[in-house]
This record gives sequence, structure tokens and C-alpha cells, in this order.
Amino acid sequence: MHQELSELILFKTSDPRLVGVTVTDVTVDREFAYADVYVSAVEGSIRSKEILEGLTHANGFLRHELSARVELRSFPRLRFHWDPTPENADHIEEVLRSLHDSEPSASMGKSGKRKGKSSAVK
Repeated sequence: MHQELSELILFKTSDPRLVGVTVTDVTVDREFAYADVYVSAVEGSIRSKEILEGLTHANGFLRHELSARVELRSFPRLRFHWDPTPENADHIEEVLRSLHDSEPSASMGKSGKRKGKSSAVK
């Protein structure tokens, strides 16, 4: 379902609000009543409201097309959610990078050579 939905959004929708949308996860409840679809975009949460509105508008089309592609006795209703995980991962990487860049290397001496045991064989 994840793969098919990604392809539908990418190739079959013409709504400009859905350009650059990535389906990050799809979970279906035990009764197959609902499929929770998690999405994100490169631009981040700036466009989240616009994207979720576009997906809600395309919900009927997407569900109909998915039901033709994925064989299930009854097809779940789609619920769309914004996934902040990619943005959070980028933020964590930035913080780690800034910590790494701002911290002087404790293992280097003034001469730029490593402190401690010599690696030369005696």
C-alpha cells in the first residue's frame, strides 16, 4: 500500500499542492477500517497544512485507485498525518555537527600531532 500510494501521488495526481510529497509510512488497523498515511516534504512543515489539504481533497481518488491496485475485501479509509521525523532528524544532525565543529579536539596537541602513546614500533 505504501509503494502504490507513493506512485499514485507522484504520477497520477495533478494537484500542485502535492508536488514533492513523500509517503514516509502507512499503518493499517487490525480491522482494516483505517489506514493512517504519514507524509512529509523537502520544504518541511511550512507546507504541511497545504499538503494535508491537498491529500484530503484527493482522498476519494486515491482510495479508489488504491482499491483497484491492492486486493482487499474491504478497503480502509485513508487518514493523512504530517510526519515530522525527517525534519527532526535534520535538526539533530545540525546540532551534532555544530557540537563537533565548535569543540576543540582534546586528543590533538598544539603541534597538531596526537597526544599519548607513540605509534612507532621500537
